[in-house]
Amino acid sequence: MAFHSLEQICRLCREENKDFYHVILEDDMKEREVSEEGSRSKMKKMWRAMVRAAEDYDPALRSASGLSGCDGGRAAAYYEAGGSLCGEFIGEVVTGAIQMAESNACMRRIVAAPTAGSCGVLPAVLLPCQKKFAISDDRIVEALYVAAGIGQVIASRAFIAGATGGCQAEIGSASAMAAGALVFLRGGDAGQICDGAAIALKALMGLVCDPVAGLVEVPCVKRNVIGAVGAMTAADQALAGIRSFIPADQVIDAMREVGEKMDASLRETGLGGLAATAKGESVRLES
Repeated sequence: MAFHSLEQICRLCREENKDFYHVILEDDMKEREVSEEGSRSKMKKMWRAMVRAAEDYDPALRSASGLSGCDGGRAAAYYEAGGSLCGEFIGEVVTGAIQMAESNACMRRIVAAPTAGSCGVLPAVLLPCQKKFAISDDRIVEALYVAAGIGQVIASRAFIAGATGGCQAEIGSASAMAAGALVFLRGGDAGQICDGAAIALKALMGLVCDPVAGLVEVPCVKRNVIGAVGAMTAADQALAGIRSFIPADQVIDAMREVGEKMDASLRETGLGGLAATAKGESVRLES
């Protein structure tokens, strides 16, 4: 994709009177030299893969390390029993995020969005949203273009990998992408989409990447939950007309600066943070 800023996308939306997703769609068509049908077909495959991954979750499966698995089943049972603090809808989001992230740890088929370690955020919000508001697959696909556009700008201005920018670059970016997609699905304009993304990313700025034993499991799986729920609250704020005081592109630049200042031990090396606790170190020695 050719975009280096979200403001550039918003400007095209204004000047050409186009939806955010349409600007990204046309850019994909141009870059890959495909028809609109060809572009949409590929994105539909991504969505179907997310749906299948959710449907194929196995609550009995555990990862090779034994660090993750089964919690998705526990979450589902808890929320289905009723009486939770968060309620049914948020319960579906929480459960979906855990299940998708556990599937990644168990080497099941997932969609990196934008990374494998943050794969649970986007489907965790889109699947319940589609069900609750009776949204068509075609509209969900358009929301995925919105998410892709946000992710591409973040990757261009900063980073999306924990090894280069900490977990803020993975879960933070995924949360921003999900927030923007949700704003779009609920009728928000390009400016609100960017505000939602900015609010979500700001909330997770500074989040380190400290995987226990160097594995993308602890605390990665549960951080997908925070990214998903945060995306929903950020989207609601933007839809309510609440603006991000710092423009989205500047938020991304700040995230890059923070990531660059992080010590190497806090960027996916498994040497600092939770990985360096007594419990984390014992897991590393046992693995």
